[in-house]
Amino acid sequence: MSNTRPARNRLAATTSPYLLQHANNPVDWYPWGPEALERARTEDRPILLSIGYSACHWCHVMAHESFEDEAVARTMNEHFVNIKVDREERPDLDRIYQTAHQLLTDRPGGWPLTVFLTPEQVPYFCGTYFPRASQYGLPGFHEILGQLAQAYREQREAIAKQNKGVLDALKRISEPPPGAGAVTPALLDKALNALASEFDPTFGGFGHSPKFPQPSSIERLLRHYARTAGAAVPDDDALRMARLTLRKMALGGIYDQIGGGFARYSVDNYWIIPHFEKMLYDNGQLLALYADAWQATGEKLFRRVAYETAEWALREMRHPDGAFYASLDADSEGGEGAFYLWTPDEIRNVLPAEEAELVLARCGIDKHPNFEGRWHLYVRLSFTDLVKNLRRPREELVALWQSARTRLREAREQRSPPPRDEKILTSWNALMVIGLARAARRFGNTAFTAAGEQTLQFLHSNLWRDGRLLAVWKDGRADLQAYLDDHAYLLAALLEQLQARWNPRWLQWARAIADLLVERFEDKANGGLYFTADDHEPLVQRPRPLADDACPSGNAIAALALARLGHLLAEPRYLDAAERTVQTGAGAMKAMPHGHCALITALEEQLTPVETVLIRCPPGEETDWRGVVEHDYAPARQVFFLPWDESPTELGAVRLEGRGAWICRGTRCLAPLKTVSDLTEQLSRRGD
Repeated sequence: MSNTRPARNRLAATTSPYLLQHANNPVDWYPWGPEALERARTEDRPILLSIGYSACHWCHVMAHESFEDEAVARTMNEHFVNIKVDREERPDLDRIYQTAHQLLTDRPGGWPLTVFLTPEQVPYFCGTYFPRASQYGLPGFHEILGQLAQAYREQREAIAKQNKGVLDALKRISEPPPGAGAVTPALLDKALNALASEFDPTFGGFGHSPKFPQPSSIERLLRHYARTAGAAVPDDDALRMARLTLRKMALGGIYDQIGGGFARYSVDNYWIIPHFEKMLYDNGQLLALYADAWQATGEKLFRRVAYETAEWALREMRHPDGAFYASLDADSEGGEGAFYLWTPDEIRNVLPAEEAELVLARCGIDKHPNFEGRWHLYVRLSFTDLVKNLRRPREELVALWQSARTRLREAREQRSPPPRDEKILTSWNALMVIGLARAARRFGNTAFTAAGEQTLQFLHSNLWRDGRLLAVWKDGRADLQAYLDDHAYLLAALLEQLQARWNPRWLQWARAIADLLVERFEDKANGGLYFTADDHEPLVQRPRPLADDACPSGNAIAALALARLGHLLAEPRYLDAAERTVQTGAGAMKAMPHGHCALITALEEQLTPVETVLIRCPPGEETDWRGVVEHDYAPARQVFFLPWDESPTELGAVRLEGRGAWICRGTRCLAPLKTVSDLTEQLSRRGD
């Protein structure tokens, strides 16, 4: 054993940008794997597990303060086996040890996550960010290293007792929550009421700072509105809450007013100052959400934001072969958020006078700086306000603003950009495909359709191997067995893309993914889906996640997508698995409906099965037929345009012959509809 500094630690052989950031640390880091775990067992050493990701600001701070420090590294190397994990590559480990952190500290976790484990991988101490020396009310990292090494040597009996309690708790958490049984429509109203109780009526969103977008919650509001739109008294409160939140986010600083795309969260209640990192998973979900909101409301702002978000992703986040990178860092040259900040003089130097004055007025730059002596742009005055103040036509002001945005973006691109994490994650790419396909259909945009198609082609070519899905690709290397979210989101993405453009290849792949979900992930005894496959590396817990977090629950999206595919193909295996998954989550939904919004939506489609519309027509007629099915916001409808062919064919329970539309509501299929007007009339009778 040597405590000397490694010339270049074992992370240098990995492809994760986060791990490579630590490859030159004086810490003798290992990636998670047999070599590190075996050394801990053989030498009876505790494990110091550090989990983070490349765009994480406080991960960078802790790395600079502690992991680059020779004295701290010497202590770490002397007493621990040190393991670095990229939470985006290993969400299984992150999920387990975030849960353990909450059990041991009674506080939510975060990143960096710092966990001290026994060689059996059970945590005996957890924390998040620690400063090098005690400050901010936090103990110093260098101080606690010696204390925790000593505790491991001298308090084995107490640690063993605590470990048993942790393992028992993790086991209970991974079991189906109590209360399974009948689920009723009352849960849909209960979810709305719970969201309303957390809603900020002034600035939108839920709870207090830091404020996260929570796409699953906003989608639940939109879907609740759609479900009641045909009632004698529609529930406009749900639409009001969704609309206010989407407007405030779109006009706030969490949205990049110059380049498009959303940051991860706002540090204030007002959506003005973001945590500046941009994540692919947020933007894929929000792209779909704003496209839906435009269809539900006709509000032009929502359409513009959807377009700009898609354009940002295609411009700044795309691999040359078509898939999307993971994230942009919060930090850049000059510090956190520096890439996005302006001064009035910088704006005047870039823009013609009338554009500069419009930007200064619209973004409130005549007021006090809002971030470290400079201005992060948000919309302080709407175009309606500016028309009154500046006495100019709205069309002129909008044109000036768009011209100014382009000039400012081009000027900003001359700055040192934030680092980009260029790994390709299956799950996050699937979320972006969902967003692109939804926007493609809502707006009739074939470029978005093509981008979704290319992304799926990339995933199939690079991350589908011997009938199994992989989770991550970087620098030509695909690695790691895919998780529940990868499979569930990809299945949903394939169904969305099939609605944008039919491709039998994607239907075949959807079947294969659905089979893997049922065969490899489902709990055959109790229902529901585990986060890892049945042949995954054994860990101290096999989670069964039901709640939403920054992304929707994998169980929920799997239940939705399996049911939709089951209705399309008339396949009872998929329908039964979807129903079992929803039933397994009954207790969780009853206990905290607003924490399980995606699962509530899956329940909604169990109570009122999805409406499946199949259309076959000559290419020249597709616009007319699509105009009917895309006219209104109908989230419980899936529509597929099949290749034109006069000869009869079959899909699921439907025999298609000639041109026309075929509608199935659940397992009940209607007679063929031969004209666009017939289809219009029948869709208006959804509630019959």
